[in-house]
Amino acid sequence: MTAPINDRTKLNVPNAERQIVAASYNIQKAIGTDMVRRPERTLAVIAELAADIVVLQESDRRFGERVCALPLEMIAAHGWQPVDFDTRPASIGWHGNAILVSPRVETVRHAILPIPAFEPRGAVLADLRIAGRPLRVVGMHLDLSGFWRRRQVAAVMAHLARQAEVLPVLIMGDMNQWRATAGAAGDFGKCYRAVPTGPTFHSRLPVASLDRIFVSPDLRVAAAGVHHSARSAVASDHLPVWVRLGWPPGA
Repeated sequence: MTAPINDRTKLNVPNAERQIVAASYNIQKAIGTDMVRRPERTLAVIAELAADIVVLQESDRRFGERVCALPLEMIAAHGWQPVDFDTRPASIGWHGNAILVSPRVETVRHAILPIPAFEPRGAVLADLRIAGRPLRVVGMHLDLSGFWRRRQVAAVMAHLARQAEVLPVLIMGDMNQWRATAGAAGDFGKCYRAVPTGPTFHSRLPVASLDRIFVSPDLRVAAAGVHHSARSAVASDHLPVWVRLGWPPGA
């Protein structure tokens, strides 16, 4: 599938104001396949996505104070506002899971979603408003173990079921699962619709669809895919996935 257009302020599609572009990207702590940490390169790939909302995984450094791998002033200079999950002072997320929003997007509320884990894993939730319309976004990075992944999906689903207000839901992240419909992916599929995108790992020769998108039945998918560019092929070992969501006329 083709990549989304590159300027979110100039969406050259019909009824652009009625659409949202969202993306998910495991940035591997801003370390590329060349083993060089270049946060400016990571942010350049994010700019290519032309998105309103970007869910990140591995956004924090692994050791020490686990500060954000993308300098906060650099994030701001690119026009992004991190959803503040009130964790570590120099972090923008929870266990590396973060959500960036464009000036088009208002953050209404946010929450950390505790999930059972063998490795340091997590999930985050943000209720957003864009063009007057609400959207609940969940970002996640699941375990390498299928046993733990299924427990984590069950926990995320339970958190969503307990939310007081029912909103359209967009779930994105690195699922660490190769099979498209079985296991943890199949568990999500009981309540949410899987969005076909494509293989994201390894970025230099993508063969595995580790990064996934799910939507609630009340969301309309206008387009979706994997963003593969010269820059994204080296900025991380994962490629980003993206989805363009729209509302039907009169909504």
